[in-house]
Amino acid sequence: MLPTTSSKGRTSNVRPNQVFPQYLRRIVKWRQMDIEYTFWQMLNLCTSPKVVYQHTKYHKQTKNQWARDDPAFIVICSFLLIVATSAYCAAFSHSVGHAIYTVLSVLIFHFLVTGGILATCCWFLTNSYLREESPNSHVVEQRVEWLYAFDVHCNSFFPMFVMLYVIHYFLSPLLIAHGFIPVLLSNLLFMVAISYYHYLNFLGYDVLPFLERTTFFLYPIGIVIILSPLMILSGFNPTRYMMSMYFS
Repeated sequence: MLPTTSSKGRTSNVRPNQVFPQYLRRIVKWRQMDIEYTFWQMLNLCTSPKVVYQHTKYHKQTKNQWARDDPAFIVICSFLLIVATSAYCAAFSHSVGHAIYTVLSVLIFHFLVTGGILATCCWFLTNSYLREESPNSHVVEQRVEWLYAFDVHCNSFFPMFVMLYVIHYFLSPLLIAHGFIPVLLSNLLFMVAISYYHYLNFLGYDVLPFLERTTFFLYPIGIVIILSPLMILSGFNPTRYMMSMYFS
């Protein structure tokens, strides 16, 4: 049987996307989620992220898709985010209504909406500009799945969550104080967290064999490293700024 070719003469593996509806249905089916494997991924994203993306290759070989088919990571990450934000509200909020608003805004806008926007931008960028052109017209055309782009965001977000929501919470009495030391520590914590986010973003796309020039995703790290000393010298404290946005 001859392969079906696209308008450019390439074979296309694009099929009707039935993964996303099934993925959403599994969110409410807790017993079908692999919780133990999810916690293993979360631990290794903080210690050995390359191991996690090595397993992503195995997932592609067995499930024929790069994206997770298990929503456990998003569910657990959302739950942990709610718990962490609730802890901040218990310490700094002045009313129950404000606490509920803060928890929902952090979960919906900081994690899901912002993550969806970033994933969409990376999905569009990789498929439009970073895919490697194959000289063989009969090679199956490969594209970055949107759900995989969102997986990459979630993977990158979790270590940043540990640093900016968990560690940051316990250091907050020091970080919100006045003086040079709080400014220095706060900027260093944010610099490491944001840089590590972009490093994991790079690893997520670098593992895809059909992409090239993925070092593009490392460029924001250079910007962060340049801006951090400037913010320290100017006396800008990102912790005080963020706390004032939610608990002024």
